[in-house]
Amino acid sequence: MSDKVVVLHPRDNVGTAVADLAAGDVIELPGHALRVAETVPFGHKVALAAITRGAPILKYGESIGVATCDVPLGGCVHTHNVESQRGRGDLQ
Repeated sequence: MSDKVVVLHPRDNVGTAVADLAAGDVIELPGHALRVAETVPFGHKVALAAITRGAPILKYGESIGVATCDVPLGGCVHTHNVESQRGRGDLQ
């Protein structure tokens, strides 16, 4: 964990920004450094790995939705590029 990004589970492919992040910021995480690709506002998620369209967004070690487009490493992950799968009667 860093003072700017909280990662809740080792399986997570996103972390939560606990401070505003600017493109180019370098966040020190256990085992590696993450360069932020774009602005990530406080409370939004940042991609800890490149995420391809249709791949699950993992937070708390569980899927919280799927990516609606490719998200680069260090990209902002929020409602503009995540589709929730919860409560959808059309999915099994």
